[in-house]
Amino acid sequence: MTLGAKLAIVLGAFITILVIVIYMAFRERRLGRGTASGDTAAEQASDARVLMVIFGAIFGGMLLTAIVAYIVFL
Repeated sequence: MTLGAKLAIVLGAFITILVIVIYMAFRERRLGRGTASGDTAAEQASDARVLMVIFGAIFGGMLLTAIVAYIVFL
C-alpha cells in the first residue's frame, strides 16, 4: 500500500470523526430546544453527552496523529 493511500485512509477517519461530532452537536441542540427551560437535569445530561463526544473526538484525533507519525516516519 502506498503512502498516499495510507494517508487517505487516515484523512477519511478524521473526516468521519468530524462528521460525528458535528452531527451530535446539532442533534443535541435540536433536542435541547424541546426541553423546558427549568429542567436542569435534562440540560446537564445534554451537556454531558456533548462533552463526552467532543472529548472522545479529541482522543481520536490524538490517536490519528500518532498513526500519521508512524506511517510517515517509520
